[in-house]
Amino acid sequence: MGDSDGDDVMGGCDLIGNGGKHLLGGRVGFVDQPGHLPPVVVVAHVPGEGDDGPGEGGFHEGGQGARRDGLVGHLGDAHAGRLACGWHSAIIGVTAVGPPSEWQKGEAMREILGELMGAYERHEPCAMATVVRTWRSAPRPAGASMIVTSGGEAIGSVSGGCVEGALYDLGQEVLADGTPKFETYGVSDDDAFSVGLTCGGILDVFVERVDETTWPELPGIVRSVEAEEPVAVAVVVAAPEGGPLGRHLVVRPDGVEGSLGTERLDETVSADARGLLASGTTGFLRYGPEGERLGDGLEIFVSSMAPPPRMYIFGAIDFSAALCRVGKVLGFRVTVCDAREIFATPRRFPDADEVVVDWPHRWLAGQPVDRRTAICVLTHDPKFDVPALEVALRTDAGYVGAMGSRRTHEDRLRRLKEAGMTDEELARLHSPIGLDLGARTPEETAVSIAAEIIQDRWGGSGSRLAETSGPIHPGAPR
Repeated sequence: MGDSDGDDVMGGCDLIGNGGKHLLGGRVGFVDQPGHLPPVVVVAHVPGEGDDGPGEGGFHEGGQGARRDGLVGHLGDAHAGRLACGWHSAIIGVTAVGPPSEWQKGEAMREILGELMGAYERHEPCAMATVVRTWRSAPRPAGASMIVTSGGEAIGSVSGGCVEGALYDLGQEVLADGTPKFETYGVSDDDAFSVGLTCGGILDVFVERVDETTWPELPGIVRSVEAEEPVAVAVVVAAPEGGPLGRHLVVRPDGVEGSLGTERLDETVSADARGLLASGTTGFLRYGPEGERLGDGLEIFVSSMAPPPRMYIFGAIDFSAALCRVGKVLGFRVTVCDAREIFATPRRFPDADEVVVDWPHRWLAGQPVDRRTAICVLTHDPKFDVPALEVALRTDAGYVGAMGSRRTHEDRLRRLKEAGMTDEELARLHSPIGLDLGARTPEETAVSIAAEIIQDRWGGSGSRLAETSGPIHPGAPR
């Protein structure tokens, strides 16, 4: 990073409206941004001569002079590296924020599907605002959505209260003219705190009209979600003039519905969307106008709505009952399996979605397993756990862990090697299971296991945050 003398920013604009007299010294240094990312400009309204105060909106919109309701300074043209000057507002900070979070786990669009479909069936158009990309510790992940109904109701949330006012107005505009809009909002930490959030961030939001003409695919999407069938929705959120802005492609494992405009683009996007769908990931993709992967010009947001991830727990013990409860909190569909009928009962595991009486290895061999699946072997009995681990470690499961002491672990590794398991296969095993939290009780142990599953999913260090530096929620690498 390099700092100038602080005299100007972005091509000579005065940093502070009204000559900068409302902010100490009136100047802020320029921060060079790494790579292609623009600086982030945090804007606050400052009353000046001839200004009656914030008025209804509370903030001016960068580069356009319009006001929007809400607790944020809307970045407007600043996102493209420009900033209009001379309005009665102060730039109170310019900062580099690191890479955007373009790849995230999240199915927040599910939250508003019922309300959206209800309005659709009543032939009442809605405007839907969806977070498509975030920077820093944004309040909600990509995929979070809210809708504005033709009756004036707002449903859902994209920021926990920071930008909903601005988006409500924008939704009304989209409802009126039918033109999709792509906007960027910056939420300062102070503004986030004022509505009960712990920190701010930056959101890219796409707003579109939803009705029978613009979203003919919606009923099929809802049917897939209700049937717990995986489905992804790709929407063009940025395109050259005359391009396919707002067009949708619905992608399922065995086919597609709709079109983004050309056969080549559909084929490219559907292939990439299926990869995201397999991992339950929501993503922001870039292509050339015809779907060239190394091209530029088209930006496409893919929202994945896959069935809940599965957690398979082997061993009908008290630790399993505690892990069931924690697994449900994390959003898993939890199954407990044990060959001992007297122990494997729904009454002992009321939080489990399913309780199965069968030999773990035999039952697991016939179950669906993908990269979102967590397999936890808590039997610590070789006649159960060794055969189960032989099967588990040869699946695509994202997490495989086994409970036991260090001596049990060493004995288990020896038995698995004797059974023909390779070093590469054994390297996938988390054993002894869990992070070192000093856990003693079944509930504490369940938290330890859940912490390791989360760490494995997101790549965290497992260290105390107070002892680390850098972003708490870094963007996943592309």
